[in-house]
Amino acid sequence: MQDLKFSTAEIILPLVSQGELIGLLILGPHLKGEAYTHLEQIMLATLTPQVSPALRVAQMVQEQQVQVRTHERIEQELQTAQAIQHAFLPKDVPTFPGWQFAPYYRPAREVGGDFYDFLPFEDGRIGIVIGDVTDKGIPAALVMTATRTMLRAVAQEHVSPGEALARVNELLYAEIPSRMFVTCFYAILDPGNGQLHYANAGQELPYRRHDGKVAELRATGMPLGMMPGTLYEEQEATLAPGESVLFYSDGMVEAHNMQRDMFGLPRLMALIGAHPGGTTLIDFLLGELATFTGDDWEQDHDVTMVVVQRISSSPEVEAKQGSEMNVLERSTAHQR
Repeated sequence: MQDLKFSTAEIILPLVSQGELIGLLILGPHLKGEAYTHLEQIMLATLTPQVSPALRVAQMVQEQQVQVRTHERIEQELQTAQAIQHAFLPKDVPTFPGWQFAPYYRPAREVGGDFYDFLPFEDGRIGIVIGDVTDKGIPAALVMTATRTMLRAVAQEHVSPGEALARVNELLYAEIPSRMFVTCFYAILDPGNGQLHYANAGQELPYRRHDGKVAELRATGMPLGMMPGTLYEEQEATLAPGESVLFYSDGMVEAHNMQRDMFGLPRLMALIGAHPGGTTLIDFLLGELATFTGDDWEQDHDVTMVVVQRISSSPEVEAKQGSEMNVLERSTAHQR
């Protein structure tokens, strides 16, 4: 009471609305220097219940105004974050004889930090990047932009995937807040011979598919920006005609249905094996995801996928897969 300067209060009456204390009516000494009469005290006690609802309405109006301003600010931040993300997504899909590339990106309501990229090299190789920033909104979008820019700059020095991730890790560790880090898978594909060199910084493991068999592209490494001096294991694989690789973020595997069951990695792996192959895998997985989650699914994370397919040497299969790719490119363009 003393801290609130109630020491001179003569009368303190509670202001109650719908059983909730919303304030106090505090009266100091009487202007005449006299004590409040019994009649005056009765009148004040009678007026207080009538004042309380009006005060509550005023409080609610003020709270609503604050909520509206907060909502408008959040909406503006979401639009800004989405604009940043879309500005830095690749505008073109790589085209190489005998190969097909199919990206897909769908942002969550509260924009996350997913990104993918294609890095062309002068010697004809192509870099493939997929990553995720562990935050949302504008901070995630800004860190995503910085990561993409750093990786592009380092990659042009023609270093290996592991060395590129190690250098970006040092740069990010010095720049981003300690609570944030970036998962990233970086691969370099030689379309001429199908060799894929790759390294991983804590990102979900891509799946390689051939003849219904599915295997992970394994490589170990800490997320970027988490710890200085980190080394990144490098691995390689050779993709034969008819083989494909799915790169993806956690938005799909962590999706859940109304029973709170997760879509999960085992389900994803089984679906990849059940699909006949080709770049229509993305549309197939999106259909299965929609069936699993139902119409009321509130998307918590961005959903990002990239499929790389080496076309079979059979002319009939090539023609079929080329037709599939045209359909998927139109679908992807619509999503953007």
